[in-house]
Amino acid sequence: MAPTLAIVTGAAGDIGRAIVKRLAEDHDRILLVDLAGPAAERAARELGPPERFEAIACDITDTDQLARLAARTEALGTLKTLVNNAGAARAVSLHDTTPDIWRMDNQLNLEAAYLTFRAHAEQLKASRGSLINIASVNGLNVFGHPAYSAAKAGLIHFTRLVAVEYGKFGIRANTVAPGTVRTQAWEARAAANPNVFEEARRWYPLQRVVDPADVAEAVAFLAGPKAAAISGICLPVDCGLTAGQAELARTFSQSENY
Repeated sequence: MAPTLAIVTGAAGDIGRAIVKRLAEDHDRILLVDLAGPAAERAARELGPPERFEAIACDITDTDQLARLAARTEALGTLKTLVNNAGAARAVSLHDTTPDIWRMDNQLNLEAAYLTFRAHAEQLKASRGSLINIASVNGLNVFGHPAYSAAKAGLIHFTRLVAVEYGKFGIRANTVAPGTVRTQAWEARAAANPNVFEEARRWYPLQRVVDPADVAEAVAFLAGPKAAAISGICLPVDCGLTAGQAELARTFSQSENY
């Protein structure tokens, strides 16, 4: 029997690494895809042996490079899970968003997910596999970074498009929308503002921010057999952020129970 494979883009980052580590419990081999090849190689070495964790440098906005990735995947085994995790946010406001930033954020956060899926669609059809796109609560509400947010909103809808059109092939497509995740990027902000996590957690009903492992567990669930009847959904992993804010409820209700 051919080994089962998972692809994780943006795999060198904290969330990507956590997803790779968790999916390795359910897949024979994981391909760590990242534009930063050396960083992906370091992550792969730290996670385990090369026959299980393979780093591949790839610009997922480049169709030729994606074609080579798809050929490599097909040669290795059966692709069961594709996780479009790569993403980045640039300008924090519309005022600061130039046309170039708008295009770059949409290209990486939305178009690249479409291109990566398209390159691997036939393999996922053959395996009746799973597509999981990592969006953001920014795609559901306004939290800054408008170009990134608009792209993530598009990514959520793109996931539904795949779920409806490719469901007849057995492909399930779902989205995970994390809230604030404690990654190296946030640690850098904490170095500049030691109170950043305290300031952030007041808006979260669970009174904490998200850990990369929280995102990874959601991905593994949606990729696995227990989610066999789930397709087309967006699962927020946000410690309750999009449910509402207790501080605002307290202001409106004048109840100290919030």
